[in-house]
Amino acid sequence: MPIPLPPRASIDDDVARALAEDLGSGDLTASLVPEGATATATVISREAAVLCGRPWVEAVFTRLDPTIQFHWDADEGARVAPDQVILRLEGPARALLSGERAALNFLQTLSGTATAAARYVTELEGTGCRLLDTRKTLPGLRLAQKYAVRAGGGNNHRTGLYDGILIKENHIIAAGSIAAAVKQAKALAGELKVECEVESLDEANEALEAGADILLLDNFSLDALRRAVRLNDGRAKLEASGGVTLESIRAIAETGVDFISVGAITKDLRAVDLSMRFEVRL
Repeated sequence: MPIPLPPRASIDDDVARALAEDLGSGDLTASLVPEGATATATVISREAAVLCGRPWVEAVFTRLDPTIQFHWDADEGARVAPDQVILRLEGPARALLSGERAALNFLQTLSGTATAAARYVTELEGTGCRLLDTRKTLPGLRLAQKYAVRAGGGNNHRTGLYDGILIKENHIIAAGSIAAAVKQAKALAGELKVECEVESLDEANEALEAGADILLLDNFSLDALRRAVRLNDGRAKLEASGGVTLESIRAIAETGVDFISVGAITKDLRAVDLSMRFEVRL
């Protein structure tokens, strides 16, 4: 099944910003290549990864020259091996050279996000628990990174502050109590679910009694998570968060929580190692 893309306008905006910061008033070095020269370019992965970012790559080069042709050797969301050819490009040499860095930046960044998500998803196999991302994304690339999380098999939490209600510590302080915060949120939520962050079993019970739909169990120990699952008894969905690692995520999932959110998959990003080789024809 195709991975739902962000709106086309969002991809175009990402690409416009990337090219503006890279090209500025023009690519001075590319002018060393004869204007009529054509080239082929091959993109290779230097490591095992989950491929993500094809629409951004195509938008970069198409914006520079719509005659550039794309020959993909790997699908979006596919696992690629070290030294595997991912893409072959054909077109004007200057445009290919000018778009190289921006295109690879998108591909290595989004593939890095998808690859990280896939590693955590693998650890959750068979538990019934689902991986969630967070709002800890690279500024300006939230929709792109959340798409990459989906490409890696993960799930999206709320996109921003406008499409979900998550009551956190400072909201509770401002409202006066968990019960008061949940009550006010429920009155405003409409069809949205109300999620409340809690830091103890007592707070979890207060949020449940107030009618919270989802509890965010912040930095609970494994024993406390198990007790929270028993306390909840199916009344709300449970999300575990805080300090989750590849080594700890399965044990957390096996406590019976519904979701585990991991900020590291978008925040602590390691880009995939890619290279592009050119062959210019004068």
